[in-house]
Amino acid sequence: MRIGIDATPLPPDPVGAGTYIVQLVRSLAAVQSDHQYIVFAQPHGRQLIGELPSQRIEWVITPPKSPARRLVWEQTELPAQVKHYGVELLHSLHYTRPLALPCSSVVTFHDMTFLLFPELHTRAKRLFFPASIRLSARLADAIITDSESTRQDSMRLLGIPAERIFSVPLGISHAFHPIRDSAVLEDCRRRYNLPTSFILFVGLIEPRKNLPLLLRAYARLSQSGDYPPLVLAGRMGWMSEGVFQMVNELKLKDKVLFTGYLPAEVLPIVYNLAQVFVYPSDYEGFGFPPLEAMACGTPVITTAVSAMQENVSDAGFLIPPRDEEALAKALQTLLEQPALQEHFSQLGRARALEFTWERTALQTNQVYQRVRGAS
Repeated sequence: MRIGIDATPLPPDPVGAGTYIVQLVRSLAAVQSDHQYIVFAQPHGRQLIGELPSQRIEWVITPPKSPARRLVWEQTELPAQVKHYGVELLHSLHYTRPLALPCSSVVTFHDMTFLLFPELHTRAKRLFFPASIRLSARLADAIITDSESTRQDSMRLLGIPAERIFSVPLGISHAFHPIRDSAVLEDCRRRYNLPTSFILFVGLIEPRKNLPLLLRAYARLSQSGDYPPLVLAGRMGWMSEGVFQMVNELKLKDKVLFTGYLPAEVLPIVYNLAQVFVYPSDYEGFGFPPLEAMACGTPVITTAVSAMQENVSDAGFLIPPRDEEALAKALQTLLEQPALQEHFSQLGRARALEFTWERTALQTNQVYQRVRGAS
């Protein structure tokens, strides 16, 4: 089957859904299959995905576009491209598909925040995505979600029949693993001016990640003793100004370090340098950072909701959502008990090894086969 992969939503600095796009294309090229994949990508996306040693990958490079123009292109020009290249099934990797298509289609939904937490998105996204997601849910032959949690949310909110929606867990790159090379660790520490010991958060600096809760819990923790600094690593997102304001209000300026966006090759080293990783997000469709930290052997504290609870399970320190006192207590308990840190380090490493991109690619191909068999 000639399968089109719409990788054009891939941003220049991929996180979350962007990581999914990069790794899925690479993994589809690597696993055994009879399919031919026609990958639509912008020039920067082609570069990010890299060279693929497979004769089953055919590239279609589109001119660079802003996110808004890309969505227009998706609706107006992609259907013609699909027809021109003889695509039999189009997999749209980021929520939306063309309204009119000459072939079967699969769409990936990464989470349901546009419907569950619209206030956490910009006005433009609130206007566009809920309606587009509903249309995609109705028109697609199959829906893929990153977790069973998102699958259940999608069925409940969109009325998608169970037989048309499939949970395909994502993978964790082999780049995330324990690093023992002290020279590599110290070089990264110096380059980013990182403390000797620190608590780490990794993710987009935006409301959904619930950093105000983390900052309040950390301020409470700091009042009870001398604990390691807090490092917040990630690109600044929408409404990130409030985080800086809260740091000042809580008088944490000397205790909180912002690194900004960390390149992919640096991130595993930073996880390894951290004493504890904390991720207080209100909701995730999958949530890469906790599993990435676990793969590196770093003990994890996260919230017992949505995909975090599903993926981390008993291999991390789970706390109730939006519970400042519980988060402060979890941090204190873990920081003061090296044996507990080692316990969660071992459990987390074993749990993270279960999430592979090979499995993601194989299960995605199974969805393609199911759609083909039903058509």
